[in-house]
Amino acid sequence: MGSAKFPKRYVIVILTFICTCVCYIERVGFSIAYTVAADAVGVNQSSKGTILSTFYYGYACSQIPGGWAAQKIGGRRVLLLSFLLWSLTCALVPLDPNRVMILVIARLLVGVAQGFIFPSIHTVLAQWVPPHERSRSVSLTTSGMYLGAAMGMLLLPSLVKFRGPQSVFLAEAALGSMWSLLWFKYASDPPRSEHPKASAAGFGESLLPIKGSLKAKVEKGGHSVKTAQIPWKKIVLSLPVWAIVVNNFTFHYALYVLMNWLPTYFELGLQLSLQEMGSSKMMPYLNMFVFSNIGGVIADHLITGRILSVTRTRKVLNTVGFVVASFALMAIPLFRTSGGAVFCSSVALGFLALGRAGFAVNHMDIAPRYAGIVMGVSNTAGTLAGIIGVDLTGRLLESAKTADLDLSTPESWRAVFYIPGLLCIFSSFVFLLFATGERIFD
Repeated sequence: MGSAKFPKRYVIVILTFICTCVCYIERVGFSIAYTVAADAVGVNQSSKGTILSTFYYGYACSQIPGGWAAQKIGGRRVLLLSFLLWSLTCALVPLDPNRVMILVIARLLVGVAQGFIFPSIHTVLAQWVPPHERSRSVSLTTSGMYLGAAMGMLLLPSLVKFRGPQSVFLAEAALGSMWSLLWFKYASDPPRSEHPKASAAGFGESLLPIKGSLKAKVEKGGHSVKTAQIPWKKIVLSLPVWAIVVNNFTFHYALYVLMNWLPTYFELGLQLSLQEMGSSKMMPYLNMFVFSNIGGVIADHLITGRILSVTRTRKVLNTVGFVVASFALMAIPLFRTSGGAVFCSSVALGFLALGRAGFAVNHMDIAPRYAGIVMGVSNTAGTLAGIIGVDLTGRLLESAKTADLDLSTPESWRAVFYIPGLLCIFSSFVFLLFATGERIFD
């Protein structure tokens, strides 16, 4: 797999793509399996929201530690350990809505384990991928999330129907174990680049501390390497970092609300069975997969062709993606058919994925050496969006029921979709004002 005809960095990108795919099969799978199990025993919407959001508490706690661990220990090792932990948890935990404490602890553990994954991935990609390939490499890797979600929505409802909710956990554990074996066999740390210009751009650098007598100087290609101190204060006070943070929050607020509550919206809002919807229910996530890769290719073309600067490329794609997504989100409750709801959610998620070629790749533009750290900071905000959005949606729906609104009416769902829609407009303005494509951290 690592032969001269197929460069090792492509192997790494493909494996990280599969990694994110499996992670999101797990997330969608839990939402589907738990919704079926909880509805069977009469769990209310607010309680469902609390359980569904528990994952994100653990996920939020481990984002910044994940970036730190990837920086100090190595993204490759941290990625493997985190995968093994969540896979083992899925294999051992029973899916019983009446055993609330066990489910809460299990979802916290899975959240903590998966919180290490994306900072580790960004650390690995910053080491392996040269600057002119970053947009499409990051877009391909992150598009695995959406393909995983699409596959989960297509296949897992049938698995639940014929094998029961618990079978989803076992299938996810098996997938996690198989990926871990592939990563263990084929992944490796990158050799330090022999080209000074490439190293200066953050490509091929070892981001780990250098030990012993090599701490002061390492002879590689005639230049030295010093142990880097993480500039925490500069990162926290940086407006371009905050532009990424705000957009990460909004992106994940919209994504997690739709990921966790679309099954309920189809079942209760539109009175449709997921099994009866066939392949149409996977279209929003399949659209994300396609648009994420389109965004990456467009961004790299604009930058390498010198059509736009890195800064303008990031801002154009981010703005187009988020503004179109905002209108699509707010239009969802206006359509009362499965086709209309699938179309609007597909447009919303597709253009949000296009926007990732703006804010999501920007970590590597401004801080290639600390990409995992900055990703950890921004993904913490994205995870808080999951906690707030998923739980708030459950409370909004429970309040609608209290106000004698039937959950099959558009009024009961309007606030659910208007909130992320308005956040998209706000975030696009923040990115336009404060983002940059220039490297600001050495």
